[in-house]
Amino acid sequence: MRRIHRTRRDWAVDLGLFLFAACFAAISSQSIPVAQDLGPGWRAADQVVGGLGCAAVLLRRRRPVELAVVLLLAGSQAHYLTGPTMVAVFTVAATRPWKTTAWVAALAFAPLPVFLWQLADMPEERAGAAVTYFALIAGSIGWGLFRRSRQQLIASLRERAELAEADAESRAERARGEAREEIAREMHDVLGHRLSLLSVHAGALEFNSGAPRAEIERAAGVIRESAHLALHDLREVIGVLRAGSGSGPAEGERPQPELADLARLVAEARAAGGRIELAGPPAGAEPPPLVGRTAYRIVQEALTNVRKHAPGAAVGVRVAGGPGDGLTVEVRNARPPGPDQAPGAGAGAGAGGGQGLIGLVERARLAGGELTAAPAEGGFRVHAWLPWQG
Repeated sequence: MRRIHRTRRDWAVDLGLFLFAACFAAISSQSIPVAQDLGPGWRAADQVVGGLGCAAVLLRRRRPVELAVVLLLAGSQAHYLTGPTMVAVFTVAATRPWKTTAWVAALAFAPLPVFLWQLADMPEERAGAAVTYFALIAGSIGWGLFRRSRQQLIASLRERAELAEADAESRAERARGEAREEIAREMHDVLGHRLSLLSVHAGALEFNSGAPRAEIERAAGVIRESAHLALHDLREVIGVLRAGSGSGPAEGERPQPELADLARLVAEARAAGGRIELAGPPAGAEPPPLVGRTAYRIVQEALTNVRKHAPGAAVGVRVAGGPGDGLTVEVRNARPPGPDQAPGAGAGAGAGGGQGLIGLVERARLAGGELTAAPAEGGFRVHAWLPWQG
C-alpha cells in the first residue's frame, strides 16, 4: 500500500468527513426502517458495522474505489452505512477518472430497477427511505464531479499563468539578447575603426623609423588620440551595460553619430593615409536618426575593412537619396597596389571572417533596408539602401 503524506488541511478534511458520516448515522438511526424480527445481537452488530464504516472513511485517500465498492455491497445488508457510502462515492467522483466513476455509479444504482419494479408493493416508509438513499448517492456523485471539474479548472488556470510567466521571461530574455547583440555591434564598429587607425599609424612608424621628427610626432599624436578615443568609446559601451543596474548613462544619453559626421570620419581615415573620395551626403533634409546612424556605421565598417584587408587601395564613398526615395550608401575600393595583393581582396575577406559584414547586414535589416557586399572589378563593393520616409 503506497504511503500518502497528509497535510494538516488533509487531516482536518478527513476528520470532518468522519464526523459527518458518524453524525449522519446517529441522526438517521431513528428514521431507518429496521426489520422487527432482528434480535438485539443483530442490531448491535449492525451498529458496530456502521461505526466501522465511519472509521473506514479515514482510508478514502488510499483506497477510494475499493472502499466505495465494499460500502455499497455492505450497505445492502447493513442499515447504518449511508453516511460513509456517501463520502466514499464522493471521493471516487472527485479524484478518479470518469470511467472509474461511471463503474462505481453503475454499482450504486444497480438495485434501482428492482426497486422501481417493487415500488407499488413496497411499504411507504421503506419506499421513502430507498428514494432518499438513491437521491443522496446521486447528490454525492454530482458534488464530487463538480469538485473534480473545479480542481481541473484551477489547475488549468494555474498552468496558463505559469506558461504566461515563462513566456514573459522568454520575451525578456530575447530582449536582453537583442540588446547585447546591439552593444556587440557598437563595440565592433567603433573600436574596430579606432584600433585600425592606431594600427596603421603604428605600422608606419615601425617601417619608417627614419621619418622626420615632425612626421613621427604627428603619427604619435594620432596614435595617442586614437587610443584615447577608443578608451572613451569603450567606457561608453560599458556604461550602457551598467545602465540596466541603475548606473552609467542611459541609452538616450549616449552621443550617437549622424549622417553629417561622415565628413569627419573620412577626414580621420585620410589622416591615416587613406585615399578616399566622398560624394555626398545630400544637402538639405537630415534623415531620421536611425537611418543616419546606420549609414554612418556602414561607411565606418567598410573603411575599417579596407584598412585591414586592402591597405593602400583607393576608396570611393557615395551617399545619395532623399525623403521618399530612400538613402543609398555605396563604398567601393579598387584593386590595392602591390603584386602580393590578390584581386578581389577587399572588405569581406581576411582574418575578420566576415563578422563585420554580417553585423552590417543585420543593421540594415533592423533599419528596414538591405545591404549587399561582393567582389567587384578587382576590388570590393558594399551597397546599402535604407528607407527615408517623405
